[in-house]
Amino acid sequence: MSSIEEKSKRFGDLTYQEIGKRAQQGWLAIIPTGCTEQQGPHLPVDFDTWFAEALMVAAAEKAAQDSAVQAVVLPAMPFGPTPEHRNFGSGFIDVPVSLHDALVEATLTSLVTQGFKRMVIWRGCGGHALNGVVERFNQRYQGKAQAFLPPHPFHEIWCRLADPVIPVGHADSFTTSISLYLRPETVRQEWITNPHSTEVDWNDPNLDFARYSSTGVIGDPTYASAELGKRLWEAVVEEAAHMLQEAASRGSDR
Repeated sequence: MSSIEEKSKRFGDLTYQEIGKRAQQGWLAIIPTGCTEQQGPHLPVDFDTWFAEALMVAAAEKAAQDSAVQAVVLPAMPFGPTPEHRNFGSGFIDVPVSLHDALVEATLTSLVTQGFKRMVIWRGCGGHALNGVVERFNQRYQGKAQAFLPPHPFHEIWCRLADPVIPVGHADSFTTSISLYLRPETVRQEWITNPHSTEVDWNDPNLDFARYSSTGVIGDPTYASAELGKRLWEAVVEEAAHMLQEAASRGSDR
């Protein structure tokens, strides 16, 4: 067995035969869905895509170490619906909801065809409503395969490890701290300022971040630090690994 085959949790690192073996062995398949959108003036537009895949790889490694749950992580989808960022003028790739839903559904179907029975969709953007896709898939493949759509633990972890009084939302101190810890070279630290954004109506079907912030930042990124990022990262990896363990357990009960 090659070192890559033995160690890697990344779908893209493997040959088709190695992937087939994992499907037959009952591994979870993880689909990270990302976004390309503005992240304020201080972070690159690929944050959501990078974070979704990096977190799932780390969570898969931890789940294997802690509970022998095995998972393989697909390359993150880099584009998704992001109309709320269009009015900042640049830095976005906004795809229709119907196209995004169809791509996720086609990915799930492809994985079933290869023999995977349990799939986890991890959303890089919490605003992507994929419940309908998952429900339709699970009805169609009832008894054969099951998809899971875990909730994000980020706000609870922020409130527990940082300060719940500090406003968060987008390109905030959570996101910036993670970036300062894991890839500080991408952070334009001179542009980390309090944007004085107003409270957002997250249930607005026509959400437009430009109504609430002139910089694209929602919340306050000025409390960010690499030390805080380390604690946040370790907590989200642990919680995400636990969610993978739950998915594996629920899938085995069918």
